[in-house]
Amino acid sequence: MRYVDGFVIPVPKKKLAAYRAMARKCSKIWRELGALEYCECVADDAPVGKRTSFPRSVKLKPGEVVVFSYIVYKSRRDRDRINKAAISDPRLAAMMDPTNIPFDGKRMVYGGFKAFLTA
Repeated sequence: MRYVDGFVIPVPKKKLAAYRAMARKCSKIWRELGALEYCECVADDAPVGKRTSFPRSVKLKPGEVVVFSYIVYKSRRDRDRINKAAISDPRLAAMMDPTNIPFDGKRMVYGGFKAFLTA
């Protein structure tokens, strides 16, 4: 069954262009390495909820926007192999430095998920 990595990320609006450039580069590499799908989405209708919401999950600050991303793999095994290869890919070396990324990685929410239904 397919496996999905999901991410919710706070991105400063003034760094959104840099984030998009980074995402395009990452997408190309992950797909080259075998990811089935790579999707990046910027919040358009994600209100702050009373208890929980996408903005609350990342402690969204003024001037930031929520980005929701996911990567689809054939299996967990493929995901582990692809992520290991991507992390050691020299094209991504600069992006592995937390001071170089265009968002606050400490507030990123992420996880791996076993798909149980795809339609």
